[in-house]
Amino acid sequence: MKRRSAAYYEARARVAKAMAHPTRVFILEVLQEREWCVCELTDLIGADQSTVSKHLALLKQAGLVEVRREGTMVFYRLRCKCIPNFFNCIESVLKANLQAHQEVMN
Repeated sequence: MKRRSAAYYEARARVAKAMAHPTRVFILEVLQEREWCVCELTDLIGADQSTVSKHLALLKQAGLVEVRREGTMVFYRLRCKCIPNFFNCIESVLKANLQAHQEVMN
């Protein structure tokens, strides 16, 4: 296996850290459906706009979402279409963990 630079692994960790919050995972999941404006996400999440904006800024900084402005409205969408595949991988891990746990309990 090819060894990469420390900067490469730090960049990967930054993306993983950006996803390491339940609200941000939720945001990424709903952005799979369509583009959403901040006001819609705020209502959907049930948090104040400044909190949602901070989450979105972190996701944008990590390169996971991109922004489109229309007048005073700000819309967010997924930048990379591979996010659903990543979530499918997480689901596989959760199922495997559950199965292993059930086997231990039986």
